[in-house]
Amino acid sequence: QVTMVESGGGSVQSGGSLNLSCRVSGGSIKSYFVAWFRQVEGKEREGVAIRISNGIVIYAESVQGRFTFTQDVAKNTLYLQMNSLKPEDTATYYCAADRAYDGWSPNYSFWGQGTRVVVSS
Repeated sequence: QVTMVESGGGSVQSGGSLNLSCRVSGGSIKSYFVAWFRQVEGKEREGVAIRISNGIVIYAESVQGRFTFTQDVAKNTLYLQMNSLKPEDTATYYCAADRAYDGWSPNYSFWGQGTRVVVSS
């Protein structure tokens, strides 16, 4: 059973940065498709970035050029570096994993508990 635990959320002002972490246990991150999603209360969960293979990451248009998805295989940990944050980035951020490729659909088998990001103007 894969377990994912996010950390690194917090409150920042517009233009600031945060680096989210997702520690994975129960399986190697190399063996899964992994992704970051976010969700605003009352809205659907939306994809932010997906690692579709080692070295290839795709980003949602809304975060392209500002967010960077990386991984540390030795630590079995995923990261989401978020720069130039905007108030509209305010959401709860989740990491997710699946053996199969789910793309932008929030149908991943494994999820973290989420970490809250608040960006004030």
